[in-house]
Amino acid sequence: MRPIRAIASFTAALLLAASAHAETKIFIIANQADGYGVDRCLATGARCGAVVAAAYCRSQDFADARSFRKIEREEITGAVPESAACRGSCDGLVAIECTR
Repeated sequence: MRPIRAIASFTAALLLAASAHAETKIFIIANQADGYGVDRCLATGARCGAVVAAAYCRSQDFADARSFRKIEREEITGAVPESAACRGSCDGLVAIECTR
């Protein structure tokens, strides 16, 4: 009976470890991205943001959205300075963290 418990405990530990290391990816998208309602839901913090973020993650072959938030261009490592890239106006940016 003890070997069965040991095997069951080991299997459970492996499953927990695998889920703790789920693959994640952060997508940076323009506030005006077509078709997702980003400007109305994610960037403004509206209640529909979780639904929009989850739909975006699923469209990128991920299971769900872990988080989403409005970000500033300066937060992106290696980003082109706004004055050099925009030439007039720039859309806001939103970061969506997706998981598998």
